[in-house]
Parts: sequence; C-alpha cells; structure tokens
Amino acid sequence: MRHVVVMTLTGAVGLMMMFAADLADLFFLSLLGDTSITAAIGFAGTLAFTNLSASLGIGIAAAALVSRSMGAGDAERARDFATSTVTFTLIVSSLYTIAVAVFAPQILGFLGASGRALALATDYIRILSPGFIMLAVAVCCSFCLRGIGDPSRAMFVTLGSAVATFIMDPIMIFGLGWGIHGAAVAHVIANSTALFFGLHGLVRRHHFLRRLSFAGLRRDFRPIWAIALPAILTQLATPFTVAYTTYAVAPFGEEAVAASAIIGRIVPVAYGIIFALSGAVGPIIGQNFGARNFPRVRQTLWDGLKFALAYTLLTSALLYIFRHHISEAFLASGRTREIVDFFCTWIGVTWAFAGAQFVANAAFNNLGRPALSTWFNWGKATIGTIPFAMMGAALAGVEGLMAMVGIGSIAFGVASVAMATRIVRELETGAS
Repeated sequence: MRHVVVMTLTGAVGLMMMFAADLADLFFLSLLGDTSITAAIGFAGTLAFTNLSASLGIGIAAAALVSRSMGAGDAERARDFATSTVTFTLIVSSLYTIAVAVFAPQILGFLGASGRALALATDYIRILSPGFIMLAVAVCCSFCLRGIGDPSRAMFVTLGSAVATFIMDPIMIFGLGWGIHGAAVAHVIANSTALFFGLHGLVRRHHFLRRLSFAGLRRDFRPIWAIALPAILTQLATPFTVAYTTYAVAPFGEEAVAASAIIGRIVPVAYGIIFALSGAVGPIIGQNFGARNFPRVRQTLWDGLKFALAYTLLTSALLYIFRHHISEAFLASGRTREIVDFFCTWIGVTWAFAGAQFVANAAFNNLGRPALSTWFNWGKATIGTIPFAMMGAALAGVEGLMAMVGIGSIAFGVASVAMATRIVRELETGAS
C-alpha cells in the first residue's frame, strides 16, 4: 500500500497542477458574471480535451518505444523513435488543428452550442487552436523524457504550462480587458511554455532529437502505430463521454451547460489523484508479473482499489461540506447552482468506481491484455453512458442524467475489476 500511495501522489503533481490551471481559468472567467462565457468554455473544452487525449495516446507509444530501446542499450534507436513520434505528433495535431479551426462552428453547433455561446466558443477555439500543436509536441517530448529516465524534466512541461496559465490569465482577462479571448491567448502562451520546457529537456539537455523527416517516420511507423492506435482509442473514450454529456445537457439551456463546465473543471482537480492511479499501479503490477510474484500482483490490485475507495470517500465528503462555497466561488446562481450542488452532494462518490476501472485498466495493460482497456473504456463511454443519460434525462432532467450516468459508471467499474481479478487468477493458475 505504501508503494501504491507514494507512486500515485508523486505522479499526480504535474497532472493536478495542469487541471488546477484549467479550473483557475474557468474561475477567472466566471468573475465576469456572464453565463454565456461559462457555457462557451464548456463547449470549447471538449475540443481541447480531444487534442490532449490524442496527444497522450501518441505519448504512450513514444515512452514505450524509447524506454524499451534504452533498456536494451540501444540509445541510437531510442533517438530514432523519439524523433519519429515527435514527427507523427506534429502531423496529427496539425491536421486536427486545421479541421477544428475551419469547422469550429459546425462542430460546436453539433454539440449543442447556439447563439452567443456558439459565437464565443468559436472565437475561443480559433484563437486557441495554434496552441494545440504546441501542446501536442510538448506532451510527446514529456513522454520521451520519461522513457529516457528523466521524470523531473518531464514534469516541468506540465508545471511550466500551469504556472504560465496562472500568471497570464488575470493579465489577459482583466488587465487587458480581453475576457474569454484573453483566456485563449493565455492558453497559447502556456502551451508555448510547455513546448519550450519539452524541447529544452529533449534537445538541449539530452541531445535526443534528430532532424525531423518523413523517411524516418515511414521506417518507424509500424511499431509506433501498433502501440499508438489502441492507446489513442482508449484515451479518446473520455472526451467522447464529455462531448456526449455536453450534447445531452445542452437542451436544458445555458445555465445547465455552465454547471456542466464547472463540474467538468472541478472533477479533474478533486479526483486528479484517481486519474494518476493507473499510471502508478501499472508499473508495480508489471514488475511483479515479470517476476511471477502473483500474490503481490493480486495485493497491488486490491491495495489500488482500497486507495481509490478511501480517497473518493474523503474527497466526496469535502465536496459535500463545501458545496455552497464552490457555487458561490463561481458566482453560480439559479439552475447552475442547483446542478453543481446536486453533483457535490450525490454524484462525487461514484468516482470510486471510476477509480476501480482505472486500476483494472492498469492490470489489463501490464498483464498482456491491453485491448480490454480499450473495450471497457469505450463500453463505459457508449453503453454505460448514452442509454443511461437518455433515461435519466427523461425521468428527472439534468439531475437524473447525472445520476444514471453515475450508475453506468458503477456497473463498468465492478465489471472491469471482476475481469481483472479473473485474469490474475488464470495467469497464476497457468504459471503454477
């Protein structure tokens, strides 16, 4: 348990800072007292989150290929993979950025944005979109640094971005009076800061990038794609869920979308340690699986689940106690306040089961069953979300939607843990 806790808490630092910066961004904008701005951030955030998720998928491939080559003593091959994954990231993020910038009104309209919220969200995305490329390359550099064995410089990528956001947001939003447009500019500056730290660590400190080339990418594309595709698909399940939830909430009005945006920023900060749990538990499971120490594999799995439960109960209790303070901090009123209060009172505790699924995914990825992570993530994003959301919305509006989606999360959390324990048992039986 000590190993699980230490690994989780240290891995959560950069992640929590990045999520806290997003929360601060929404807080500053909420002080403008305009529900349309808060709703616009809710719609636009889905597109930004999709870019980040795809970047994380490619980053996972970069870390795996670089670390394997370094472990095999082949630093030159590791350098090849680092260069090729950065090239691949640059191409994918550029295509995504162009598509989003051109078709922003249509995409946001499909998600349910309309009127002033649609216009503001479109402006925000088009200003922010160049930062997508910077952030994507920065994330890839960060994962390459982890693969090399330099986690401190990898952490500077997210910390640098977060600090820049904290500094630039109030200057751009209030100092220059640019409002939501200033927030977008602040994020571009923050993304450029992340890119600086990523490239500085990889190029200046480790001299680990060659000149980018299509020939190198063609040579390395197959091993990159073999890992990146399932990783990207797994990562994209979360923004899909966010996008569908935004779409489902939109018919209930801008106040409901504003509440969804606030909740969407609170969750990563409140439960950011749960997000980090999978990356912390995975290496422990993998090491002991490699050593064929199945009792410790099983113990790590259960300790991870206990940690997720204990942390979620504590955090949910704090959300309930401070629910009114949270609403007041964001100047939420009317339906927006009611929905935020409802989440803090009843829905937060269901994240224990989301944490359980993260632990199960770590087991799948490190016990030779990575496809199960993809299936369970997308199962939860579709079967565990869409019919439950439709039923809940029909029965009790936005509150019913959130409650039923929470029930879907419980079902998939339990099912994924059951499958993970079964796999451990089967592997242990086969090894004996």
